[in-house]
Amino acid sequence: MLSCVLASGRDLQEVLKSVEQRYNRAATLEVRFEQRYLTQGRATRVETGDLSLRKPGRMRWQYANPAGKLFISDGKWLWFYSPVENRAERSQLKNADDFRAPLAFLLGKLDFRRDFGQFEFKEAAGDTNIVAHAKTDRLPYTQVEFTVTPQNVIRRLVVTGVDSSVMEFQFTAERLNPALSDTLFRYTPPKGVEIVEANQ
Repeated sequence: MLSCVLASGRDLQEVLKSVEQRYNRAATLEVRFEQRYLTQGRATRVETGDLSLRKPGRMRWQYANPAGKLFISDGKWLWFYSPVENRAERSQLKNADDFRAPLAFLLGKLDFRRDFGQFEFKEAAGDTNIVAHAKTDRLPYTQVEFTVTPQNVIRRLVVTGVDSSVMEFQFTAERLNPALSDTLFRYTPPKGVEIVEANQ
């Protein structure tokens, strides 16, 4: 059992439960994101855009930078479209090994103790940092660090891959339960785009 008490007076179990309740009760979610690819702690590439989530299992990463880049899940299939390469890659969601996969827990039932093994906690500038270690070695990541505000909003994720690569997501302008059209989570490749099947 987690019984440590933070400097704010909040019990760690309380923090985890509050975050779980916030996102488990939401049917849809919208945020703006900044995605950083880190090497030795330094950003080698920064991308931005808007993320839309809808239960069960739907997500849309619409990139503004680089413009036109798109990552969509319809609950069964994942599509990744790169306008630069003029290629759309399709894979099954259950076989996804992309770093965005850890965010899929926001689309289902978030359960820290079920989804992760050991935890480390610390407070910084009023927020709580939760380092959650992967429960098994069969996952594409070894740990996920969550930065949670006093209002139980996840504003930052840092995902460390099994190859020691690191990807950081920062979220702003979060909206719970906005009306989202089904068409957001459907993808039809543009004419002339190369289609590649992956993870078959």
